This record gives sequence, structure tokens and C-alpha cells, in this order.
Amino acid sequence: MTEKKPALGLNSADGAIAYLLLRIVVGVNYFNHGFVRINNMGGFADAMVKRFKDTFLPEPMVYLTGLAVSPVELIVGVLITLGWLTRSALIVTLGLMIVLMYGVTLLQDWDTAASQLIYDLILFVLLAGLGYNIYSVDYRLGLGPKHPPRPEGEDGAIASFRRGRLYP
Repeated sequence: MTEKKPALGLNSADGAIAYLLLRIVVGVNYFNHGFVRINNMGGFADAMVKRFKDTFLPEPMVYLTGLAVSPVELIVGVLITLGWLTRSALIVTLGLMIVLMYGVTLLQDWDTAASQLIYDLILFVLLAGLGYNIYSVDYRLGLGPKHPPRPEGEDGAIASFRRGRLYP
């Protein structure tokens, strides 16, 4: 029997594994962004205040935003890595990226803005591809995709995952 492919041309097993690996890479990245600064949140916030001193943004708002960045990155990093509350974590992360993008474009730091656009694109791919998020805590808890990537039902990658294997 020939395996049917989703619209993007990926087979479901490879798509699900690729999604898992990309999700883990992104999650580890955000986790470490937060982890390395979590014990110096005040210093990070102070550095942000200095960087934004010549803008119209009020100092207390910049400082509070600086305090919030590290714990948010740490938490969403853990959630994305594990695939737990993945949709919500990705939406929160994109919200954080909107705030950060506003700041760097206000500073006219176009190199950082370009780098952040790459993060945004990858977050978009993860959010749009949630149907492939079958190797996750969400899927195990029944919080996963309502519509698996294989429209013909429980075969291929999904059935294999339920049987504890990576391949059909």
C-alpha cells in the first residue's frame, strides 16, 4: 500500500519527527535564553533601561519588561521542549517576540530585527504545524492535534507512536 502524503508533501512519520526535533531545538534555545539570565534579572532589566534611555518609553515599563523576559523565556522553553501546552506556549512566545520586535525596531537595530524575524518564522512553522506534534506530552495527555496529519485515520506515525515506535 502506498502511503498518502499531506499537502506539504511530507510523509507523516518524517514530518512528525522533524517537528519534534525542531520543537526541541527551539525550546532549548528559549530555555537557555532565560536560564542564563534568571539569576541576574535585575542586571538584564537595568541594561535594557540604559539601552532605551533615549526613547519615549517610560523607564519603569522598560524595567518591568526586562524583568519579565527571562522567566517567560525559561517557562516557554520548558513547555516547548516537552511539547506540553505547546499551542499556548508558542502563542505566548510570539507575543514576547512582538514586544521585543517593537523595542529593537524603535532602536532601529535592524540586524537584531532580522534575527528576530527568523525566530518568528520558525515559531510560525511550529504553530501552523501543530498537527505534527504527536511526539509530545500534549499528545500523550490527549491535548494534541484534533486532526492528525494523516486524514485516513490511525495508521502510519500516529498508530506507531501509540504502539511505542517511531516508525510505522
